[in-house]
Formats: sequence, C-alpha cells, structure tokens
Amino acid sequence: MVTVLYPGTFDPITNGHTDIIVRATKLFKRVIVAIAANPGKSPVFSLEQRVRLAQTILGDLTQVEVVQFSELLSKFARSMEAKVIIRGLRAVSDFDYEFQLAGMNRRLAPELETVFLTPAEQYTFLSSSVVREVAALGGDVSAFVHPVVKTALSERFSKNI
Repeated sequence: MVTVLYPGTFDPITNGHTDIIVRATKLFKRVIVAIAANPGKSPVFSLEQRVRLAQTILGDLTQVEVVQFSELLSKFARSMEAKVIIRGLRAVSDFDYEFQLAGMNRRLAPELETVFLTPAEQYTFLSSSVVREVAALGGDVSAFVHPVVKTALSERFSKNI
C-alpha cells in the first residue's frame, strides 16, 4: 500500500484542496493531509483550527488522515512512511515554484516521488490567500469553501459572509 502525503498550510482548506484530495484517493489507498505549522506565513487560523477544519470536512473519506507537522517535509514524509508527495498545480505560474520544491525534496529524499495533480476547472483560480482576502472584505466565499470553513471565516473576520 503506497502512502501519499499532501502537505500544505491549508489556511483555510478550500474546495480546490478538497478536489485534489478526492482525486488522490482514487489513485492511492492512504492519503495523509499534512498541515504545516508554517508560522512564517502568519496564518489566519491556528494550526489546531486548521487541522480541526480539515478533519471535519474530510471525515467521510476513510482512507484520508489529517495530521500536523512542523519539520522539514522530507523528514516528515519518511516518518510517515510516505513514498509520494502530492502537489496541486492550478496554473503555469505554480509550476516554477513547485518544480523547485520537487527538486529539493528529491535531493533530500531520493526515495520520494512528487506527483502533480490539477484541480477541476472551476478551482484553477482558487487559492487560500484569495479566499482569505474576499472573506476579510465581507465577500461571499460559499462557492469556494465548505460551509464549516465559511462559518469559521465569518467568525474570524466578524462579518456576514
């Protein structure tokens, strides 16, 4: 059984992320959604909140596990016995950065492979940062996130979304 790791900050988890996760479950028997602490990004939600939101949204997917991590990805992947890292590509602009990450991960852990998945067309423009900005300005994010995330964003920004 191949274990795949889908790492990210997931601040917040979007419908685009969920789409990639569901696609991954069709290819792999075990999918670990690894939520990075990543304090350098100044996340809107705490690590615990991001994990809880993801667990709530993905709870029906029996082969998906949600965990948190704060170490080097290649080291964490080894500790989870993952053989594959999943990364989502929305647009060509994502490729350069993701290609660099894949190269570094290959250098640090040659046994790890990186697989790129593209989201459904309606999510190609979607990013957590765009969702956060729309929510912070009082916009409607219901088409972009699960209702639980919409509620959490509404509470966080104290506005009706």
